Parts: sequence; structure tokens; C-alpha cells
Amino acid sequence: MSQMRYPHLFEPITLGKQLFLNRLFAAPTGYRNMTYDSIYPEEALQYYRRKAMGGCASVATGELIVDTAYGRGSPNQICIDNPSCRIPLGKLAFAISRYGAVPTAELTHAGMYSNRTLAMFGGKSQGEAYGPVEMELSGRLIREMPESMIEETVAKFAEAAATAKSCGFGMIMIHMGHGWGLHQFLSPTLNTRKDKWGGSLENRCRYPIAVCQAVRKAVGPGFPIEVRISASECYAGGYDIDEGVAIAKQLEPFVDLIHASVGNHEVEEVMTVTHPSMFQPDGCNVKYAEAVKKAVGVPVAAVGALGEPEQMEEIVASGKADILEMARSLIADPDLPNKLRRGKPEEVRPCLRCLHCFSNQQLHGVKYCAVNPESGHEHETIHAMNQRGPRKKVLVAGGGIGGMEAALTAAQYGHSVILCEASGVLGGAIRCEEAVPFKQKLGVYLRRQALALEKAGVDIRLNTPVTAALAESLAPDVIIAAFGARPAVPAIPGIDGPNVVLAEAVYQDPARAGEKSLILGGGLVGVELAIYLNMLGRQAEVVEMLDEISDGGNIIHASALRVEIAHRAIPMHFGTRAEAITPEGVRCRDKEGREVFYPADKVIVALGQKPLQAEALALRTCAPEFYMIGDCLGPKNIANATAQAHDIAINIGRI
Repeated sequence: MSQMRYPHLFEPITLGKQLFLNRLFAAPTGYRNMTYDSIYPEEALQYYRRKAMGGCASVATGELIVDTAYGRGSPNQICIDNPSCRIPLGKLAFAISRYGAVPTAELTHAGMYSNRTLAMFGGKSQGEAYGPVEMELSGRLIREMPESMIEETVAKFAEAAATAKSCGFGMIMIHMGHGWGLHQFLSPTLNTRKDKWGGSLENRCRYPIAVCQAVRKAVGPGFPIEVRISASECYAGGYDIDEGVAIAKQLEPFVDLIHASVGNHEVEEVMTVTHPSMFQPDGCNVKYAEAVKKAVGVPVAAVGALGEPEQMEEIVASGKADILEMARSLIADPDLPNKLRRGKPEEVRPCLRCLHCFSNQQLHGVKYCAVNPESGHEHETIHAMNQRGPRKKVLVAGGGIGGMEAALTAAQYGHSVILCEASGVLGGAIRCEEAVPFKQKLGVYLRRQALALEKAGVDIRLNTPVTAALAESLAPDVIIAAFGARPAVPAIPGIDGPNVVLAEAVYQDPARAGEKSLILGGGLVGVELAIYLNMLGRQAEVVEMLDEISDGGNIIHASALRVEIAHRAIPMHFGTRAEAITPEGVRCRDKEGREVFYPADKVIVALGQKPLQAEALALRTCAPEFYMIGDCLGPKNIANATAQAHDIAINIGRI
């Protein structure tokens, strides 16, 4: 290959004495589905291995806690001072390095956020936590960390680094950002100590620098040390980029790479800046890395909403950053580096930045991705690939999210696939949202899925509704019904009036909303529509029967929505039920039983979906094997439809 499309992304770099094959690093992403004694299971090994297999130059673990007793943020974090962790960590490091990637161990201490949920387990610490100064936090007394404990914790970091190196890791990342222990000491707001460990910039950096020095002594010269900092805290009262640059300059002499992230996990308004939501532009946090890069002589890594290859190439080519660390983009498509190296960006499965992965990790310990059904199931996919059944003729009825994934996966597993879609375009009802500015990645995903179907040789038949007669005439071995759902229209008096319109229609043509709208339904469809209309300069309010946004389990995206709603001052009427629609607006009943009236020239219905179950069940006797997937079973979300489609497709023919 004489020329490479993204030469700067694939230029090797040496940190310390360690060679890294390109500039694309897998940023730390925790794996919380632990064994009962908080040890990495086999599934975690496959999760990290998959990123190395995809071509990353480095793959980082999630947080490895250096002190079980006083540094653990939650029960399902790996404590590297637990001797039982060594064998699993060694297996993990080997799984990463066998593909030529450098395994990186992220070391951290939760500081004042330690043991929030551990007191109930009767552990040694009994819920105690130590921070820069004594304070009360969420009803708990946080003690000031005494100098002896600071010195002990420095030693703990060194011991952890030595352990990681002995397990086969090739780089140490010291986490000094996002509100965790070392960041707490760096913060001028939190660290108001009067001794040598607080107050001035030099004193606030003393503890983090001591950690770097101890780690260096433990791993020896030439072994790369990366520090992850919050280059700005990005909220009122937090420090800004100038302070972040000053911190970076203090750390520079002791490290090989400065990883410039931002924010604080414990502050909702910046949670989705640290982990950019769909409302943030691509590469939104690169400016912080660029500012650090201008001030220091060591290499600098950027992170945050990175995934657009032309932009990424420009960042490295122009010297804004030396390395690009990616998290969710590699969850959506772990093969991203290899696809870019081959000059095939159109094959990359884009991250929607919907935060479904992060929410599932928080709730269930596993990162399930909306567009990558392998995520969280890497180990299962490996076994499925080795147990393919005989080739079968598969009819997929419906070309929405689930139908497209089912057809694509079945074709990739060697089956003959016909995909029929009643409309003239693939993508289903969700196509109505692709023009929304913060949903642009959705349109990219749908177009790339359609291209992948063509490349896989799927027989695509548009404008072809699937009836029982058609299905029987095609004589398939397998039918996968993916008919989806239609908007639910409850029996509210006046809902059939001329001033009432469905949310789907407004997404397709925002002019149908009028100048002042009342949206019935505070789920994701209704709330996102209110934000979209606000962006267009139209007034919109939301009525929701629940007491909060009906997020469907996507708790982190809901956090992003709350921030956006507050920023745009969109009125939200929770605990409120619509009772009647009039030409002038909607009569409602609030949670106190009082009648309230909200005037509006348009009423938009976003009250859920009704599954097309009868249409799907009509095909159940038309083939030896019959499956229903996605919204026709019961309306959920993209991730659910994708996962069902993938799992059913990979099992075709195995029985």
C-alpha cells in the first residue's frame, strides 16, 4: 500500500522505551460485571481483547483500585492489591498484547467518594472515607487524610504499578481526573489544607507528583507512565483550563504522556461533557488537549466524542494532540482502527452517543451498545462463530433497525436472505429523526447498514409488504418478523381534532408543530422533540404523567436531557395527566388533583407505541422456523431490537 488515507493516525510513537503502533488508543472503560469476589471474569478478558484485535495501539483497563480498604468507589471495582486478581490480570494483559497492542493499567483511588456503598458489607473500613479536608458529604463524615495515610497511599500506587508490570502490562495510567482521589487534592476548591499538601498550586500537586515519582521507582526507567487529568472542571466553581495547564506543567517532568480529559463525575451538569452526549459537537474536548499541548513538551492525548476520521487525522496532523483516546467509538465498532487503516471509513459503525452503554454499565455492570450487538457478548459471539449451522433461506419481514440487523447478521453467517420492506426506504419509523441535528449519527448508521446489506448480498425488496401469501410463495426455511410498531393514540377527548398531530409527523416536518406546542408524553421521543423544536425557535412544553423523564432505563442520557432542558428553559409538567384537548389547548389534572389548562396552537402526541403483533403473527405458520423481534414484540429501544436480531440470526440452523 503506497499511500495511506490517514497517515498521521497510523504513525508509530514511542513513549518511554515502548513502541506504540499508531495514535489510536482505547481509553479506560470499566467492566463491572465481576465475580462475587470482584475479580475479572472471562467475559472481561474478551471485552478488552476485542479492542486489541480491532487494531488499537493501546488498550486500557477500567479503574484498578490501589487500596481495597480506603480507595474503592463501588463493590464491583477491581482491587489490584488483592492477590487473587493477579492471574486474571495476567490473562487480560496477555490477551491484549498478543495482537500487538500495549495493555495499559489504569490505577486510581476514589478518595472522599470511597466506600459509599461498602459499609453495608461490614468490611474493614466500615464505610470510612478520607479526602483532602474534613467535610460532610451526602450525610457522611469525610475525614481529612492524615499525612501518614497520604504516604501509605503513595506506596500503594507504587505497589500497584509493580503488580501491573509483573502481570504483563506495558504502561501505567495514573487517574488524576474526573473527581477521584488525586483530582480532589488538585482542586483549589476542595483542597484548602494548611499544610504542605494543600493551598498553593505547588502544594496541591505534591501528592500527585509523589505518586508519579513512586510509580517511576517501582516500574523503572523507560517504562511509560501516563497521567489522566481533568484539564478543566467545566462547571461554575470548578477550575478552568488555565489551572489545568498549570497542573499539567507541574506533572510534565515526571510522566511520558498527559491525557487531557475534563470534568467531574459527581457533577451532573458536566457528566455528559466528560462523556459527551449527542448534544455536544464532535471532538468537543480537543480544545483542552490543544491548550495543554501548547504548554508542555511531552506528548498529549485528547479524548471525548472522537470518531470522525477526517477530524481525527487533522487533530494529529496539526499538532493539537499526539494521541487520540477513544471509548464509546470503540464500543460501537472495535474494528474502527483496522477499517481506517484500510481506508474504509464508510464501513465504520458510528457511535450514536446515546449513552445506552454507560447507562447499562451503571445499572447492570455490562456495556450493551445500541448499534453493536456484540458489545457485552463478545465471548458468546466467539462461540457462535465456531458453531454455524447449515445454510438456510431466511425471509426478514420489515426493514427497520431490527430487520436490517437480522438480515445482515444472517447473511454474514452464510444464509440466503431476502429482506422485504413495505416502504420505499430502509430504516423504519426512526428515519423521521435523522434530520435532527443531534441525531445525525443515526442517519449515518442507517445509511451504512443499508450499504453493508448490499455488500453482504442480501436480496432487498422495497415497497413489498409481507403477507402470508407472499411468505408462502417464497418458501423460506426461516421467517423473522420485524414489523415494528405504530404510535399509540389513547382515547382522550379531542385527540382527533385538527390541532393534534403525531410526534413522528412533526419530526418529518417541524412546520406542523405551529409556533406554540404542547407535547403529550415525557419519554425520550417527546423530550427530544421539545429540544429540537426549541432549537428551531418554536415554543414547546411537555406534559408527563410520571414524576420524571420516562427514560426507558437510559439514565445517563436522561441526565444529558435534564441539562439541555434547563439550558433551554423548556417547561416540563410532571405528574400531570391530559384529560381533554380543545382547540385552545389541553385540560389536565396535576398530581394534587387540581385542574390546569395549558394553551397551545398544536398538541403533539408522543405517548408510546402500539406493537404490530397481529401482522407479525399472521406469518407464524408460513415457515418451519418463525421469530418475532423488536417493537412488534413490545416497544423498547434500538439496543433491544439490535440485540434480539443479532442473537436470533446467529442461532439460525444450529438446531
